[in-house]
This record gives sequence, structure tokens and C-alpha cells, in this order.
Amino acid sequence: MNKTIQTVESAATGGAFLIEDVYPLVDGGRFPVKRIAGERVDVWADIFREGDDVISANLLWRHEPDRDWQRAPMTHHGNDRWVASFVPAEPGHYTYAIEAWTDEFATWRHQLELRRQSGADVTLDGIEGAGLLTKAYGAGQEAAAVIVKQCENYLESGDITPLLANELKAAMAESQLRPDLTRSSLFPLVADRDKAGFSAWYQMMPRSQGRLEGQHGTLRDCIARVPDIAAMGFDVLYFTPIHPIGRTNRKGRNNSPVAADGDPGCPYAIGSVEGGHTTLHPELGTIEDFRALVATCLEYGLELALDFAAQCSPDHPWLREHPEWFKWRPDGSMRAEGPSGQYQDIVTPDFNCVDRAALWNAFRDVMLFWIDHGVTIFALDNHDTAPFAFWEWLIADIRRRHPDVILFSKTFARPKLMKGLAKLGFAQSFSYFPWCTQKWELEQHLRELTRHPEQEFYRPNLFTNTPDLLPYHLQGGEPWMFKSRVALAATLSGNYGIYTGFELLAHEAVPGREEYLNSEKYEIRVRDWDGDGNIKPYIGALNRIRSENAALQQTANLRFVGHEDGEVIAFVKEAPDRDSMVLVAIALSRHVHEFWLPLGDITRDVDGERRHLSAVENLVTGEQIPIEWGGIRLRVDPYHDPALIFRCLA
Repeated sequence: MNKTIQTVESAATGGAFLIEDVYPLVDGGRFPVKRIAGERVDVWADIFREGDDVISANLLWRHEPDRDWQRAPMTHHGNDRWVASFVPAEPGHYTYAIEAWTDEFATWRHQLELRRQSGADVTLDGIEGAGLLTKAYGAGQEAAAVIVKQCENYLESGDITPLLANELKAAMAESQLRPDLTRSSLFPLVADRDKAGFSAWYQMMPRSQGRLEGQHGTLRDCIARVPDIAAMGFDVLYFTPIHPIGRTNRKGRNNSPVAADGDPGCPYAIGSVEGGHTTLHPELGTIEDFRALVATCLEYGLELALDFAAQCSPDHPWLREHPEWFKWRPDGSMRAEGPSGQYQDIVTPDFNCVDRAALWNAFRDVMLFWIDHGVTIFALDNHDTAPFAFWEWLIADIRRRHPDVILFSKTFARPKLMKGLAKLGFAQSFSYFPWCTQKWELEQHLRELTRHPEQEFYRPNLFTNTPDLLPYHLQGGEPWMFKSRVALAATLSGNYGIYTGFELLAHEAVPGREEYLNSEKYEIRVRDWDGDGNIKPYIGALNRIRSENAALQQTANLRFVGHEDGEVIAFVKEAPDRDSMVLVAIALSRHVHEFWLPLGDITRDVDGERRHLSAVENLVTGEQIPIEWGGIRLRVDPYHDPALIFRCLA
């Protein structure tokens, strides 16, 4: 085969083909498309040239470590739109492209058939077709045998019929010179493992897992809590920072600028004389305890996630060992972080310093250290202050070494900044879900995240609360609201999380603020994990339903169902393989709701056909409700259960 390939750019200025409107792409291929390993990737493109010649096209792809391309023929879908698909089999970086060429033999065959239909003499056409057979190049053994046989049959009989055989058409399709072969640009794709698309996170403060009031918890205390967290159905145990905490400008209780004796400080002020980012806080335990924790998590089906904060306390060893990594003021001090400098206990390195290569490598090596100790997931905190170039480099470097590692962008920032960070390669990203309380807000936000182009690079992880955030709607402590919010998070997205205490309806807030009163960011809290009124069984049931229904294990295939009640949100989700479809209705206010839910235009796949729904089955009670007159009448009592979840039957 002729290996000369024209680029799309050369084609646009005089080459044979235009290859346009390629989908999926992120910013024209500047950033990688995100998919899950094993998930089919459909690639579309407009492919055309002048005239009526028959053209062919291939989709090419390869895993980054591989040198050879894999190919699949593209199918013409109409109006010069072509499609093909491939499956990235394992996590890692992939490249895909499109190539097109003129199929000279198919063009000759098509024109000959038109001439025969018109009654024209095709004697010369037959000679021309036989001549094309003599130019066959690089044919495999089977294809070559077909070409020789059909050519001989034509030459012996003079009958053009052998040249029109379908097996000859197929043999020539792979055996022709392709002098106008044109290839598109190369486009990047990242395939993540399953947990990047489907996970349930439980975040906790390790030092607050003890049993005695005021006593610092240990990693052994955390190990004792693993069975309870696993029983609720979570599969990611997420720790706030576990490193030594600085003493300079240490914060006191309730974010007081002055710490009292015995105040443990904020764990995000990383670093002290005991060590920095690769050191455990001494009161938590030893590295052997950490390894035991990782092993226990794996035993119960959990993975450990660590906060990765690209910041230091003023006591971090790096300030003494590498002062060139930081910005110093004329008086030898450092500027406090945050608005009005209220984060006096934190300093941020200068990622653009003259020795930035060493600084960047140091943070990379911190992550590699914890990966070597069994950490597979990192939540990157306050990273909107570091350069995009640093994160793009770090993510690429880590993913090249460890394709299974999942990086979560947990920043609260401006929407476009959050999207910009997501494009750099983070497998999951925080979203504005905690502040979406009205039906229209939720629908608008999820529609934004599940449309093109956001769905190609932004995987939301819907957290109900965080150490920094106690939303106003939870501050009343009403059980129905906690259930409604966790049901929304767990069913709207494939990834969601809660912060410790949510299951106990913790809701005491700093007056007028979305912050916890007596926050364990600044003190040690001890809780009764089986206290009265907890909603642990409810959360466990939600996670069980998620694990049993593939439709709830993804975010993209989401469709909202319009109906008359403005305080109940309803939606349908369908699994990518179409084997599972779920209907969800969740109350957003405390009163009882009765309403008609129209389902007449909802269809699901049955044996390759789209069929209208015949009934829905309640996944909690097992009750089946037939679809009559194009819908069903529902009653939602939030005090009993604000969420109804149904399996769709057809």
C-alpha cells in the first residue's frame, strides 16, 4: 500500500479530502476526551471530496505504549457523515485519527453498473476494470487468490460478470494503491478505570475517629470504622490531610486566629519540625499502621483516597531547605493566603520560581510516595492557585507511570476555571450541586454537565457536604432533607460523596454562614456512630440500589421528565448498553406530593428494539405500577421517603 499520507491541512489547500467536524473532541483536540476503559467510543466526522468518486475511510487508534495502529472501517451515515467505533481496552492514554482515500475499483464498479443500466456498451469498461486488477498491491493470500481467479475468468470468457463479484470488491478494497490517502490530525483520549465513573465516597477526619472525648484518633481507630463504612455501601474512604500540622499562626477552635493550648490546628496547614507531605502526623500512628489501614480497606472493598494539598504551613521543612521555592516580602515575611490574608497558617509555593523544575518534581514525588504505600486516589485541594501547566504536567506524569490512579479536582472556583482544570485530565471534578436546591437549578446544572462538550471532559462528583461546607438547606437538621439531598447526589451522578456526620444529621452551623459550628477542621470531635435518628440504613439502601442497577452507575445518559409539580424532580437514566433503565422522582420540599407523571414518550431497548414502557417496579418495595394512559400517578411522602426509584419495564 502506498504509505504517502496527506494531512488534513494539505487537503484543505489542494489535497483530495476534507475531514471536518470530528466528534468527540475537546477544544479541537487540544485536550483529551475522557472515557472509561471497556466503554465503546463512537467517532463521527464529515468526510468528503469533489466529484462522485466512491470514497472509503478508516478510524485509527492506538494505546500510547503501542506503536502499531488498529483500524476499523467507517460507515457512511448520510450527507457525508461517517462513523466508526473503538473500545479502549485498558486504562491509559490513547490516540485516534481518521484516514480517507478514493476507492478506485469501487468507483469503476459503480460507474459501470450505471452504464449497464442505461444500456451503454461496457466493453472498454471491462478492460479498464481488468487493468485495475493488475495494479493490486499488498494483497493478503486470500485476497490475491480471489483477484487472480476473477481476472482469469474475465480474460477467458470476455464476460464482465466476474469483475462484479462481491468477493472481488472486498478483495480489491484492501489491495489498491491509495495515492490520495489523507489522514486527519491526531486526537487524544484518556481511558480511566471503572471507579472514575462510578464511586461512592465517604470523607472523614482521621483524628476524630477515636472513642474518648478530646483524645486524638489514630489510624487504628480508622481501621475499626472501616466495616461500618463498607456496610453503608461506600467504596472510597477519603481522608483529609494526615501530615504534621504547623504551629506558627496555628488556628484555634472555630477558626480563631489564635490557638489555645492543646488546639490541634487545621490539618491543611501541612508541615512542622516532624516533617512535611511524606510524613504522618505522629499522633495518628506509624507507616506500618497506614499499610494495615490500606489492607483493611481492600479487604472490605474500599480504596483509600488522600487529600493532596499543594500548600504548606510556615513551619514546613521546605521553607528552610528550599527558600527559593517561595515568595518572600521585603521584611523577610510571607504573605498570608486567602482573601484579606485570613489563612495565616498557610503559605503557597511559588510554582513559577527559578527552581520550579525541582519544586514540581518534589510535589510529584510526594504523590509517588503515597502511591507506593497503596493510595490509588487523590483529591487535589486548593489547586486553583497553581499554574495550569503544573497540573497538566503532573497529571500526565502520574498517569504515564500509574494509569489506574484517579485524580479528583475538588476546588470551589469560578465555573470556567473549574472546567479549565477538568480539561487538564482530572478524572473527576467537584460541581455546584451543593448550591442547587430548586428544580430548575438542578435540571439546568445537570443538563450543562451532560451535554457536549462538557460531557467529554467533565465528570462531576456530587458531594452533599464537605469539611468547609454545611449548606443552608441542611442546617435545619430535617431528616427528609438529608435523605432528599443524598438521594439526589447518588442518583443524578455516577460519583457522589458525603462528609462524616452527614449520616448522623450533623447540622449545627456558624450563624449566617455555610460552615460547621465547632468544626473538626479546628478541633477533635468524638461521635456516637450509631446514635438515634441516623440515616445509615437509608444510605446503605441507596448504595445497594446503585450497585444493582447499571443505569445509576453513570451520569451522561440522563433525561428529565417534565410534569406539573414544581417541587418534585423526575428523571430517567439508561445504561450505555441499554440493559438497564431507571426512573427516579425526588421531593424537594417537605409536604406530601401527588402528581401525574407522563411517560408516553419514554422507550427502552428490548432485543434491539425501542419499546414503550409497560410498567415500573419500585426498587424498594417491589410493587409494580402499570403504565396507563401514557403515565402513572405518584405519591411522594418526604417524611417516609422523599425518593421513589423504579426499574423501567417494557
